[in-house]
Amino acid sequence: MESQKTFILGMVKFKTKLEPIREHIIKMQQEVAKDEFYKDVPSIKKKVNKNGYFFHAKDDIPEVREKFFRFIKTINCSFEAVVARKLPDLYETKHKGNEAWFYADLLSHLLKNKFTNHDKMVLNIASRGKSTKNQNLDLALAKAKERFYAANPEKELKTKVVFNVLEQTGEPLLNVADYFCWCIQNVFERGQMRYYNFMKDQISTVVDLYDFDSYGKKGWPNYYGKNNPLTTINEISPLSH
Repeated sequence: MESQKTFILGMVKFKTKLEPIREHIIKMQQEVAKDEFYKDVPSIKKKVNKNGYFFHAKDDIPEVREKFFRFIKTINCSFEAVVARKLPDLYETKHKGNEAWFYADLLSHLLKNKFTNHDKMVLNIASRGKSTKNQNLDLALAKAKERFYAANPEKELKTKVVFNVLEQTGEPLLNVADYFCWCIQNVFERGQMRYYNFMKDQISTVVDLYDFDSYGKKGWPNYYGKNNPLTTINEISPLSH
């Protein structure tokens, strides 16, 4: 079994009403589940027989991926992600060898610049065992506030953050975030640009958090966006781990 070299957390900001998007995704899921062309696909059959079909990029077959990627392109939304290289020494020291601490640290980087735009921000988060327990989400929020004040000592924190932890099978909007994360992961894991290039107009920021060769340099080259897109150079070599 191939070992992944990165862990990615991403956040989608939807810029239109959520319910029509949610309803459309549910309709698409039902179409896939009932389509005769897909009825013998093991990954689809398994989901249909368990909790009902939902889009999940890693498991979906190419025909289904294309269908959902093309739909995401029609949504008025933006996506940002934090990419953490799985570095054993760092994991044991900085994150105490604990997956929940690792998750909290990454989430804090996604949240640290979100405290001045709105009075309230509601985050729908995909359930992930101990990592998304209330105590760990509170830890992530506390870390994010520390980072915010360290970078902005003169600013006032005004945004209240609320977490809704949901199963991916029950919140169709989480499928969108999953697909964005998958196309970015393909760049870092395999140097595969096809999906990222198709979706990059909606990807506002990707932070390669532990690219220590770039960290802190002029222009922050470990921050990627429309003016500094990811390329095949971002593929991580196994020798760097």
